[in-house]
Amino acid sequence: MSLSALSGPRIKSIAEAGLPYETITIRRETPLIGAEIGGVDLARPSNRQMDEIHRALAEHLVIFFRDQHLTQEQHLEFGRSFGELHLHPAAPHEPGHPALMVIKADENSVRANGEGWHSDVSCDEEPPMGSILYIKECPPEGGDTLFASMYAAYDALSDRMKAYLEGLTALHSGEHVYRGMFAKEGVADKPSYPKAVHPVVRTHPVTGKKALYVNRGFTTRILGIPVDESEGILRYLYEHMENPLFQCRFRWRPNSVAFWDNRCVQHRAMWDYWPQRRYGNRVTVKGERPV
Repeated sequence: MSLSALSGPRIKSIAEAGLPYETITIRRETPLIGAEIGGVDLARPSNRQMDEIHRALAEHLVIFFRDQHLTQEQHLEFGRSFGELHLHPAAPHEPGHPALMVIKADENSVRANGEGWHSDVSCDEEPPMGSILYIKECPPEGGDTLFASMYAAYDALSDRMKAYLEGLTALHSGEHVYRGMFAKEGVADKPSYPKAVHPVVRTHPVTGKKALYVNRGFTTRILGIPVDESEGILRYLYEHMENPLFQCRFRWRPNSVAFWDNRCVQHRAMWDYWPQRRYGNRVTVKGERPV
C-alpha cells in the first residue's frame, strides 16, 4: 500500500527543534516517532532528568534507553513517577509484585506477548497511559518491536474520512483476547474480562492532538452503524494505520528499556527468534477514560 500521490506525500513532517534538552541526549528514530535517550541512569534519575523524560515522551511518543540496570523496585518506582500503576487483567506477574508483568518467550512457548498490532489493554474503561518494558535477556538476532504513531495515521486521513469518523465510538473487548491465553503459564481464566466503549478518534489529554484509537487486538466493532459497514471501515483503518510510513522499529539489546505512550501509539512484537529466549518485565501506568 502506498500513501504517495502526484501532489507529493500525504505525510509532510517538519521536525521542530524545540527547546534544547539540558540533562539528557535525544537521537530521533524517525521524523514522526521514536527517540533514543542517553545520559541518564533510570535507577537514579534527577528531578530535572525526570522532567525532561516526561517532555521527551510527549514529543516522541516512544522513547528508548540502553544499558540500564534496574532492580524490580527501581523499575516499579520509575513507573510510579508517571502515575499510579495499572494491574493487568490476565497476564502473569513476578511473585509478590502484581504490577510487574512477566514478558517471556522461549522454545516451549505457544505464543509471545504482543504479536499483533494493538494498544495495551484498550478494553479497560480507563486504558493505560503508558507501558515501560525492560528486557533483560534477548536473542542475538530478531525480537524487534515495531511502534506506530496514531497521530500520523489520523493526520494522513482525508478530511472526508475525518469528518465521517468524528463522534463514532467502538467496542473494545478483552474476552476474545485473554480467555485461555495464559493457561500454559498456569494462570486460570477469570469469570469475565473487561470491555469498554471508546471514541474511534481520541484527543490526547497532554498534547491536545487527535489520534486513531481502534486496534486489531481489542476492537470488535464500531457502534451505531451496520455490521458490514463497521467491518469495512475497521479493515481500512487497520491497513492504513499499519503503513510503515508511520512506524519506527526498535532492535533490542539486553538491559534496554522502551517506554511508549499508549494513548497515541500502537505496537507489535516480532516472534522471529524461536527457539531463543526473551525475558523481561513490563510496568504499566494507569490512564484516563479516552475522550
